[in-house]
Amino acid sequence: MENVNLYYPIREWAEGDRPREKMMQHGKHALADAELIAILIGSGSRNESAVDLARRILHEANNNLIDLSRMSIADLTRFKGMGQAKAISIVAALELGKRRRGAEILEKRKISSSADVFNYFQSLIGDSLYESFFILLLNRANKIIKSVFISEGGLAGTVADPKKIFRFALESSASNIILCHNHPSGNVQPSDADIKLTKKLKQAGEMLDMPIIDHIILGENGYYSFADEGTL
Repeated sequence: MENVNLYYPIREWAEGDRPREKMMQHGKHALADAELIAILIGSGSRNESAVDLARRILHEANNNLIDLSRMSIADLTRFKGMGQAKAISIVAALELGKRRRGAEILEKRKISSSADVFNYFQSLIGDSLYESFFILLLNRANKIIKSVFISEGGLAGTVADPKKIFRFALESSASNIILCHNHPSGNVQPSDADIKLTKKLKQAGEMLDMPIIDHIILGENGYYSFADEGTL
């Protein structure tokens, strides 16, 4: 007998299997990623439920929310059944999730570990396709004064001007400085250029009594800390 794939819209599912009802009954943690995305999508099409559409989108994103967050509104609307409004909802929700990580650090206002730096900058540049260089300016208690964008390069590198870095630090009366840039390739190991730049800035910071206390290299799922690795 020929197998026939039957389509059942979500409204015909058992109540406990519907994403909204499932969240109400069991809480947000009980939902799979596709079910959470389906709530954002709202409705499917005549031949596909919102959950099935969400699964299809996730499959194209390698079932990885970081890859999904890199999709633009135009990328998402290429999927049949995804209009602009639905795509905007997904992009907005993922952006809020990224910003939340940085907001948690800002609320604490103090950097206690390299993980704090990672979480702060991951929301800004963790999924960027280009290499960007930032500095985090701290007071003597390692509380955040502000972060400063220094430069953006191409896929393989960027340039950080020491004069620009220390000008911002002097203007903000910073006591400590943390360097941070991303590697779009995902490989967080420092290049020879990264090591040379770090040594150069560390020496300049010591002369100005504004020590570089760490340099963080971000990848999409992890980071390298010069301080943690004893290479600063």
